[in-house]
Amino acid sequence: MSKRTGLIFLLAITITTLMTACQQVARMAQPSPNEERRATTPIDSPTVRRVVEDAVEQSTYTLYYDPSYVKLDYPGGDVPRERGACTDVIIRAFRKADVDLQKEIHEDMARSFNAYPQKWGLARPDRNIDHRRVPNMMTYFARQRKALAITAEAKDYLPGDVVAWDLGNGTTHIGLVTNIISDNPGGFLLAHNIGAGVKIEEVLFTWRIIGHYRFFK
Repeated sequence: MSKRTGLIFLLAITITTLMTACQQVARMAQPSPNEERRATTPIDSPTVRRVVEDAVEQSTYTLYYDPSYVKLDYPGGDVPRERGACTDVIIRAFRKADVDLQKEIHEDMARSFNAYPQKWGLARPDRNIDHRRVPNMMTYFARQRKALAITAEAKDYLPGDVVAWDLGNGTTHIGLVTNIISDNPGGFLLAHNIGAGVKIEEVLFTWRIIGHYRFFK
């Protein structure tokens, strides 16, 4: 190989390396599906801020939907954090505000079992699963007087609020309002897990709302 050919070959390798590096940087700079909208609104309440921040952060590590029955520690029990059901989004976020819904729902059901839906053929509370069921979570919030009006106005659903939906055929779903601004005037995206891990999406009015709750001020 001549000196000139060697220089050309070296230059070609250098250019290829630089192009590859630039492509990698460009890919890293591309927002993930959960980061396409990053405009947020400030949250005055430190408690609500912790809850919302945790719900959003879950989208980076809870990658799978898994509602399987699992024997849990009590209190503070949790399934592996890379997986979970829609209710686990709420459970994990509330723990950042020192509210353990596993414990709170179990204790309330132990006191007033018949006040809760009798859909699963149980004769007594089950601390492994009761708090992970949407109808039980809705009942607990309502019994704590945390229910708000259901409206068709996005501005009525504030960061930290919990929203429950009817998906049809007896299937329910639940999510948490973030502070990431949506396309709905005055509205926000929601953190939820409906089948592919925790996502931050504009789903407030995608399904029929059957519950709206504000646990924290």
